[in-house]
Amino acid sequence: MRYIRGMKIFGDARSTNTRKVLTTLAELETPFEFVAVDFAGGQHKQEPHLQRQPFGQMPALDDDGFVLYETHAMCRYLDAKAGGRLLPSDLRSRARVDQWMSIESANFSSHAMRFVYHYLLKFEQDSAALAHSAASLDKALGILAKELTAHPFVAGESFTLADICFMPYFEYALLTPVEKQVAEHPAVLSWWSRVSDRASWRKVSGRTAAA
Repeated sequence: MRYIRGMKIFGDARSTNTRKVLTTLAELETPFEFVAVDFAGGQHKQEPHLQRQPFGQMPALDDDGFVLYETHAMCRYLDAKAGGRLLPSDLRSRARVDQWMSIESANFSSHAMRFVYHYLLKFEQDSAALAHSAASLDKALGILAKELTAHPFVAGESFTLADICFMPYFEYALLTPVEKQVAEHPAVLSWWSRVSDRASWRKVSGRTAAA
């Protein structure tokens, strides 16, 4: 990982949202400095992090004095700064990427994370809430599978920010009973096999040593 003075990312390398930003940076080969924020110690809820992220969440970006938070905005900013390699220039194709980025946040990630909290982080979840999330994931995975049966990537023929936004949740959710739900959709499994083998993801997830 290269470090320069101008671009800094503040976060926890294990967090899903931080991994979205780190994967975007790795895909774009953008140099940056990573500044670890101690999630377990509650550092994200304290100063000076609250000056960067007033909601006490992660990550936050400081690009030579330009401070930005909210993960999807950060990913779009980083891609635009690097020349737009992860967002299509065509209006309709770009709208499809935006659509799937919204689907991730509105219809997928919160349900996947409920299983992560319960089974991996040991924050007990109500059984009714887990059942609701399981049903919601069934619907989301079915819709995603239809897309991935027709196209190799979430929003079409090319790897985009839409894929990146889903990836951290699959990494963790597949370590829970959600794995059985995903296994019912071969197209989704094939997609995960492709994207999780990308050099950017192997680097961010720790499957290879950082360069």
